[in-house]
Amino acid sequence: MSALLKRCIFECSSKSRLSIKAVRASSAYVAVNDPIRPFAPDSQERKDIAEALKKYEGTVIDCPIVIGDEEIRTDQVRKQVSPFDHKRTVATYYHATPDLIQKAIDSNLKARVEWEKRPLKERSAIFLRAADMMVEKKRMDLLATTMLGQAKTVYQAEIDASCELIDFLRFNVMFGEKITSYQPLSPTPEVTLNSISYRGLEGFWAAVCPFNFTAIGGNLPSAPAIMGNVALWKPSDTAVLSNYTVFKIYREAGVPPGVINFIPADGPVFGDTVTASPHLAGINFTGSVGTFKTLWKQVGNNLDTYINYPRLIGETGGKNMHFVHSSANVDSVVNNIIRSGFEFNGQKCSACSRVYIPQSIWSEVKAKLIEEAKNVKMGSPMDKDTFVTAVIDDKSFARNKNYLDYAKSNQNITILTGGNCDDSVGYFVEPTILEVKDPKDKIMNEEIFGPIVSIHVYPDNQLMETVTLAQTTSPFALTAAIFAEDEDVKAKLSEAFRYCAGNFYINDKSTGSVVGQQPFGGARLSGTNDKAGGPLYMAKFITPLSIKETFVPLNNWRYPCME
Repeated sequence: MSALLKRCIFECSSKSRLSIKAVRASSAYVAVNDPIRPFAPDSQERKDIAEALKKYEGTVIDCPIVIGDEEIRTDQVRKQVSPFDHKRTVATYYHATPDLIQKAIDSNLKARVEWEKRPLKERSAIFLRAADMMVEKKRMDLLATTMLGQAKTVYQAEIDASCELIDFLRFNVMFGEKITSYQPLSPTPEVTLNSISYRGLEGFWAAVCPFNFTAIGGNLPSAPAIMGNVALWKPSDTAVLSNYTVFKIYREAGVPPGVINFIPADGPVFGDTVTASPHLAGINFTGSVGTFKTLWKQVGNNLDTYINYPRLIGETGGKNMHFVHSSANVDSVVNNIIRSGFEFNGQKCSACSRVYIPQSIWSEVKAKLIEEAKNVKMGSPMDKDTFVTAVIDDKSFARNKNYLDYAKSNQNITILTGGNCDDSVGYFVEPTILEVKDPKDKIMNEEIFGPIVSIHVYPDNQLMETVTLAQTTSPFALTAAIFAEDEDVKAKLSEAFRYCAGNFYINDKSTGSVVGQQPFGGARLSGTNDKAGGPLYMAKFITPLSIKETFVPLNNWRYPCME
């Protein structure tokens, strides 16, 4: 039997051949979600995060470019500041030149040869070790760097930088094992043995990461690596500190040099360089529609240069809605708008940004929204009772301010709460609720990415007309939620919005998907809907090889009918 065949699927003896699926059955890895720590007063985790934050006081972390085992610092020095205190520098980092990006690609390709040959279980063990380190040893560093660099409160950082990232690593290992357990039929194995070898892709993956989730930063390069690929990790300029913290954990856990290279870079420089390489295997992307479209066009223009067709995975944003029926629970409607619209300052791709509410319950919803909004504290993420902090940078602040100025000047828009902003100390935008008369107004269909929620009130007798309006208002299809207690209405609305979201919620907010529970992603301009946090996602990172081995020689080329 060939060495290749032995490696990938069957363990053979003189008497039997057992599928690798059967061999694995007794030792298959089963992932569970990491529990969220509450950070209650006087809890140990509250004390631990206070100590971790003290460690970073007065400290600026140096985050180099890392290629293989080499740390590189260029003359293109950049600073990452705290969004809630933009005079405070938390990290310095360096932009890679095109030559350095090419050097990183060459390093990837060299490391790939041995990495791809390692069995999945060996590769998985490294990332499971990283997850274990994040549970205790490195947890507070992950939280502290995310709080300081991305202005998340401790609870928001806990959900993202520890729990979700740990979940990604563990569930990706489990899903990777499951999707590679399939082997084709061999009806007569003593004559012919059929198998599939699951390979990593030739070339390298470019992982282009966002600022808003440390977990996504850690997932985009590691998911391909688990399946035998290599990756360039381009962090967001506004999340370098937390992403570098994760990168160091991966290396300490045993990820070999060159398998994942850490490459902060100017976006266009990075995009131009990676899409020009004939060895580009794929792009794993989370970010803006414009940037993803640019990368897609560059790939299309360079198709004749590639060894293989690059695979493109993209998650690009949304204009997510809550659609409310008159039978809805009003308190639930109000609390879910507050949580989904303002959590992490509306800077989630899934954040509730537009709401449709029937006239019959609007007065009650409106009164409670205004009252509850008074209790939403905006301030530093270091304060335990803060819910809204600062948006990520000056560009985000300017975009939000432009929409607020527009709302103030528009007679069809009423500001119910908030509406103000201040960047004198940090990039603070008040949590804002708008009542919008024109459902086709740009503020109802353009992505804002901030703590601004627009509400349109519709006549109760125009339910389905408003559904049609909501279906066609936005070019996105990421998340959507409906609120109704009437079972017939729930069924009708669920069917109506079937293609308006990749993640759909019934009597729940449009945010908060959990790895392994609600695989995440959307269609239309929201992305390729490859569902991070689910098994289908991991299939993007393998290229199967079908193998047939025959043990009985062919002694006659003729068909039976020719005898």
